Amino acid sequence: MPRVSSGQWIALDVVGGRVAKGFSGSPLWDRERQAVVGVVVAEHGVGNARTTGATRADHDGHLNTSAVLQAMYAIGLPTIESELPELPPVAVPMAARGRQQLLAALEQLLPNPQSLAECTRWLSTRLGRATGDIAVTDPARLVGLAMGVRRGIPELLDVVRTHLSGRAPSPDPYGTPGWAHLLRVARVVSPREILTLRQQRDLTGLLAHCRTTDPTSLLRKVLPYADGLPAVSSPAHAMEVLEGYEAPAGQPMPPLLQGAVRVSLEERESGAHPSDDLDAWVDMAAARFGIPLAGVEQFRADVAAEARLPHRADAGHGPHAPRVQIELLPVAPGNRFTYQIWVWTDGGRHDVVLTQDTEVSSHHVVESIRHVLRTEVEEHPETALVEYFVASAWLRLEVDTWQCGENGPDGAFLPGITRRVVLRSSQRTRETYAGWKRRTKALAASRHLVLDGRSADPAVAQAVLEINPDAGVVIVCCDRQRQSSLLQQCIQAGVHTVLWHRHGDGEDIAAELVNLVEGVDHHGLPEAVRMERAKALACPESPVHHGRQLSLLHDGPDHRPPPLAPDAWTLTHPDRNHDTPEPRP
Repeated sequence: MPRVSSGQWIALDVVGGRVAKGFSGSPLWDRERQAVVGVVVAEHGVGNARTTGATRADHDGHLNTSAVLQAMYAIGLPTIESELPELPPVAVPMAARGRQQLLAALEQLLPNPQSLAECTRWLSTRLGRATGDIAVTDPARLVGLAMGVRRGIPELLDVVRTHLSGRAPSPDPYGTPGWAHLLRVARVVSPREILTLRQQRDLTGLLAHCRTTDPTSLLRKVLPYADGLPAVSSPAHAMEVLEGYEAPAGQPMPPLLQGAVRVSLEERESGAHPSDDLDAWVDMAAARFGIPLAGVEQFRADVAAEARLPHRADAGHGPHAPRVQIELLPVAPGNRFTYQIWVWTDGGRHDVVLTQDTEVSSHHVVESIRHVLRTEVEEHPETALVEYFVASAWLRLEVDTWQCGENGPDGAFLPGITRRVVLRSSQRTRETYAGWKRRTKALAASRHLVLDGRSADPAVAQAVLEINPDAGVVIVCCDRQRQSSLLQQCIQAGVHTVLWHRHGDGEDIAAELVNLVEGVDHHGLPEAVRMERAKALACPESPVHHGRQLSLLHDGPDHRPPPLAPDAWTLTHPDRNHDTPEPRP
């Protein structure tokens, strides 16, 4: 608690915890300002402070100010900063990872002494460091200035960006040869910092006014694929964590900006004032990172739509059933597997609950599913949807026939007839995103499409899919040898749902599958297929019943495990050049 602040010194009363030997040089943190305001220098003990190290309280539990036992002295930050220009620059070793590459990149972008001298002068001014009377034209000196202070590398990049913007024909330096390489190398040298000191201070100041955002939930939304996330106590702390992560492939928005957009939207719902200022901060930061404003606006729209989805049930379908999702990794020839199991619920949960790293049989896979259903899922009022995520080459797996426990005390467990079992693709390439989104959106109104023996030629099949761009449900009925390539073509065309008979073709099978699909909403197809499988097993005298060999690919962009989910921004902008270097400050 502040006692007095005079000149160079700050004196504080210690009312909780203890100041001990070794604290000298520690930063002094102001919780209200969310900033460092000084450096600890010494402590002064009163009475028996050195033996008790605590603050006494009266019988009512109130602080007894006369019993404060310690005082702490610190040097204020302004005093420290005022002395920095007189200090010599830090000598930075150039043998650490990435530093020689940084030197080479700077020599390419700043090839003449005038450019080096100008950038060194600007950076020295920003950092409050003296350069002397002579112009400095050594790139090592420029790098040394940047690496001698915290957030020096982002400051260096901003200085070089400003210099290139004034020198290049276009004010945008992101087209300058060597600039993208400099950004990548800077991320290696300073992996946890992308904001300049001013950007970081402005953001921290805005986040101090944010009361609605839960920092832990924010991290999970922005980094659903990250393991071992640290505990965070505030939005500002969460942003420090996000700053150290790269943007996912195909997503131009770095996690830091994604987090700032989400905080702004959450605070806006509660009426808090920082939202408009946070949006302005994001727009300015994005411009410096080379991210188009249209991309930022689209990401905001995607996040806003995502926030509304949990509160809006699909028309006529009510709450969504829970999902047990198995990311299956078969080992050739396809009778041994490794896998991990995710659980998705309508309440927002989407977690890995079981991982199997050693190869096991399909019997063990089904045992794991039964265990997860019993321990992790609430199947009321509707049973869970069981989804197997596999690469397209393994869609031939007969997962709906797998079972376990035939001789066990609990009896046999056959998910193919007791649950809705579907296949989903674990791999959707970027060129499929446009068709995937279009066909998924048109599912409610589009008619089904049949690919039979006449589509055995790959060129014919592709042409049929092209002239039916809105068909989201496809029935494949052809020779078994051609099924795999046709399924692959359907996935490449962005088809949402494919139904096929694994061992049969011909007009009779095609007609039976068409009758099965007719009049059934695509949401109801997994249940319709489940019932056909059950009917087939209920008629052992009819071994050719079509329900015995039905496979259903029921696969949209939604409800996918985070590592397998395409980003919403990428789905909205599928034509963005994937080879463009990821922008950084």
